[in-house]
Parts: sequence; structure tokens; C-alpha cells
Amino acid sequence: MFETIKKSLLAGLGAAVVTKEKIENVTRKLVEEGKITTEEAEKLSKDLIESGSKQWEDMQERVSSTVKKALEGLDIATRQDLTALTRRVDGLEKRIASLEHPDKAAEQ
Repeated sequence: MFETIKKSLLAGLGAAVVTKEKIENVTRKLVEEGKITTEEAEKLSKDLIESGSKQWEDMQERVSSTVKKALEGLDIATRQDLTALTRRVDGLEKRIASLEHPDKAAEQ
């Protein structure tokens, strides 16, 4: 009976994240209804919380990977690209300033 309830709850969870409080409320209700023991409720709560955490981590990894691939496909500049361009522009501005005002460049 315990395994059936556990499988049903896990199937109901799917990829959704359920809070610890909600899991404890459901297992407490199952104990009150006499469907599982207190020990089974504690184990079920622990298993569901661990499973939910793992599912959340897996989902975050998949979303990050998908977003990264999408951005690479869009050919958008990275932070490193922008930093390199900023340095280059700063250098070019200094060179232009030294060409426009050679007397100030010599003083520096």
C-alpha cells in the first residue's frame, strides 16, 4: 500500500515542485485516515522532498542548457566580447586624443 501511494504521489508531482509543508500535510492526512503509519509518512515525506529537489535541479539544468543554446544560435555578444570591445574602444579613444592633441599626449 505504501509503495502504491508513493508512486501515485510521485506521478502526480511530475516535474512540479511541491513544498515541504504541502508534502507533510498530505502525509499527515494519510496517517490520520489510517492509510499509512507514522514511520511510513516520515519516509514518504523524505523521499518526496528529495525527489522534488532532484527534479528541480534537473529542470534548472535543462532550462539553463536550452537558454544557452538558444543564445548561441542568436549570435549575441557575450560579456567577454563586450569587455574586449570596451577595452579596444578605450584604447582607440586615447590614440585619437593623442593624435588630435599631440601636446597633451607628450605631457602625459
